[in-house]
Amino acid sequence: MTKASRLILILGAIAALGPLSIDMYLPGFPEMAKDLETEIELLSLSLTAYFIGISLGQIIYGPLLDRFGRKRPLLIGFSIYVLAALGCAFSPNIITFISLRFLLALGGCAGMVATRAIIRDSFQVNEVARAFSALILVMGVAPILAPLLGGVILQNFGWPYIFFFLAVYALLILTFSALFLKESHSGDRTVSLWPKQVFIQYGKVLKNRSFFVYGLAGSVAMAAMFTYISGSPFVVREVLAFDEIYFGWIFGANAIGYISASQINRRLLKSYSTQHISQRVSLIFGVLSLMLILQVLLNLPNMYLFLLNLFLFLSCLGFINPNMQALALSPFSKNAGVASALVGSLRMLSGALASLLISLLHNDTALPMGLLMGISGLGFFFILRFSKVEIQTN
Repeated sequence: MTKASRLILILGAIAALGPLSIDMYLPGFPEMAKDLETEIELLSLSLTAYFIGISLGQIIYGPLLDRFGRKRPLLIGFSIYVLAALGCAFSPNIITFISLRFLLALGGCAGMVATRAIIRDSFQVNEVARAFSALILVMGVAPILAPLLGGVILQNFGWPYIFFFLAVYALLILTFSALFLKESHSGDRTVSLWPKQVFIQYGKVLKNRSFFVYGLAGSVAMAAMFTYISGSPFVVREVLAFDEIYFGWIFGANAIGYISASQINRRLLKSYSTQHISQRVSLIFGVLSLMLILQVLLNLPNMYLFLLNLFLFLSCLGFINPNMQALALSPFSKNAGVASALVGSLRMLSGALASLLISLLHNDTALPMGLLMGISGLGFFFILRFSKVEIQTN
């Protein structure tokens, strides 16, 4: 096994904590709502709190990763995560649970920022998109197995044990990272942690046109993914009337489509540019977005056609996600931590907005989820088609 392959395996295990934290407890929404004496739409705010926590946390970790290196902030973040996961398991009410999900995100997002920064440290610019695609393959088992595993734990032990599992996983990854993950950036003591200087650094990143366009386009596209994550527990289990095990299979099938597309993307990048592939996929994504909107407006005339459309739509994100991240980060080398944090924060802000809208627009149908996903897909299409950008290196 090559050094690069070993690194991708370790980073994949770290990055898998993100989808595990989101996807494992989704099948249990109806049961959790009953135990916490609340409604599903209010429980959905735990996703909103999680996305807000990840968004804010990444902004905090960005300068820390550039000043102190990648490893120390990562280990501190995972320690916070372990404690918050245990707290979630013992939550007595919905307010406590939502608050602890926010703290869970603040800890766990260290891994999200660190993995992107380490990839940017360790690979040449033209290899970054392929490295992200390889990372999706390694961590891809998480979104496939997470809802299935969550459903099994839910049926046999109850939802608190989902968070016990997450705490143990995070503790194992923390230990493994401490022992085997090599530092990719020794740290730069000249990086200021004063708020004013931090904002100046983020401002410089935002002023880079290629970062702004590709970061925005990727965030709009990922809003569709987060809308699906927030809305699918209700749509699949209540509107389409599947139980928690079937929900896991449907969720897993969509994850397989996403991962498979990312590997096709990895191979295509040997022959075509990242921009070329992204432009072609945006056309397909736009058409699928229109079809999705039409189906929910007609109140899902064919359930299986809707599920197929959903599968193809989410598969397109397997091309879009790694390519947009690579294009957004490609101008940066010295301050890759700040750039990585900002691109991740923008994505999570879109996730927070998507989950909030799903909660506010909830009307006992699939319309809010399908409409928001379709609008996000069309937004990505228009941004990419009408923003001609050349990479500006800082």
